[in-house]
Amino acid sequence: MLLDRVLGWFSVDMGIDLGTCNTLVAVRGEGIVLNEPSVVAVRKGTNQVLEKGNAVGWMAKEMLGKTPGSITAVRPLKDGVISDFEITEAMLSYFIRKVNGRSKLFGPRVIISIPSGITAVERRAVTDSAQRAGARKTLLVEEPLAAAIGAGLPFIEPTASMIVDIGGGTTEVAIMSLGDIAVCESVRVAGDDMDEAIINHMKRTYNMMIGEQSSERIKIEIGSAAPVIEETTMEVRGRDMVSGLPRKIVITSEEVREALHEPISAIIDTVTRTLERAEPELAADLVENGIALAGGGALLRGLDVMMSNATGLEVRVAEDPLTCVARGTSIFLENIERWKHSSAIDSDQDV
Repeated sequence: MLLDRVLGWFSVDMGIDLGTCNTLVAVRGEGIVLNEPSVVAVRKGTNQVLEKGNAVGWMAKEMLGKTPGSITAVRPLKDGVISDFEITEAMLSYFIRKVNGRSKLFGPRVIISIPSGITAVERRAVTDSAQRAGARKTLLVEEPLAAAIGAGLPFIEPTASMIVDIGGGTTEVAIMSLGDIAVCESVRVAGDDMDEAIINHMKRTYNMMIGEQSSERIKIEIGSAAPVIEETTMEVRGRDMVSGLPRKIVITSEEVREALHEPISAIIDTVTRTLERAEPELAADLVENGIALAGGGALLRGLDVMMSNATGLEVRVAEDPLTCVARGTSIFLENIERWKHSSAIDSDQDV
């Protein structure tokens, strides 16, 4: 432990929300210091990452759907887990160096959030990627626990707290009490599936192809889960599937809501299944404590209302839901001795 404290003087301990869409890094005492898309630009047909200045993060995301024949913009995580080991390692290495600084002599101690439903092999892939990317020690924490910590839920008390964390690749639903997870379910339906639903709607209804970024923009600007007071419209540009030529159309918020119905229903079904598995006393606590929403999906208009109608419980959106998990990993770093024995923590090393 003494050696670890000494090494800590020469590095920056950090918590990482390794998300399918975005990666956030929080540093103990400083909060969120990095928030960039989980996208890497590589040479086509290889895993060779482009020059570091524009190969990762925001610059790489701008390339999605716009790259020339020699370059491919890749998202190395799928459904919350690593789908490309080498590219994930390059991305983590870039983020760790950016935060830790080249002047630091030793790699940092890193806590990474992971979906609760991933396999032991997938957990090992995350740990190995972090180690090879320069982490001195790696600790994994399940996303629902990190989200609950970041949302400020009283999960260490003898009362039930419930979190629904809707990310890009997975939705994590958990009921917690006494500092640990009592009931948890992870489903690989989340923000990416909402984007895909909008893309499919445009194909079926208008014979128009649109890209991931356009679909995400539609979801953010006019998407909703429940009827809103003022329905809106939006101009969308894409490629006609019949003529192959560029065109534009105007779509309404009502049709976007209809397109989003299937993934939203799958998420709400997961919430109700989790509630059905809860012990009676925990369920009774939730009547008073309600449900907290975290993750980017929590920002979808009317989702809290629709979930409340389906469950009969109060549903509230956590403060700054996008950063809940990352903030939770940072707070965990400050209380690592207190919480490291939770069953939601995984590490094969001393911390």
